[in-house]
Amino acid sequence: MFNIRCPWCGDRPEIEFSYGGDASRSRPDAPETLSDDAWHDYVFIRDNPAGPHAEYWQHTGGCRQWLRALRNTTTHEILATAAPGEPLPLSGERK
Repeated sequence: MFNIRCPWCGDRPEIEFSYGGDASRSRPDAPETLSDDAWHDYVFIRDNPAGPHAEYWQHTGGCRQWLRALRNTTTHEILATAAPGEPLPLSGERK
């Protein structure tokens, strides 16, 4: 088990959180213009990175807020967390 730092509640055990998906991708700007093949690729084709990766998590066993986490997919270590829309420290993201 590992801990995740909720921006609102502080350090909590990961059992209180639910994984919400890849936070490194953006929705297409004009989704109505995408072909079926482009939608397929957006929805189903994913990288499987080894190392730091931005993810969405929800604090389902606590404040119920969504957050972003930078997690090392090899070690499961949570390197940083932030509220949605805020840059993740250590990731080099800009607001």
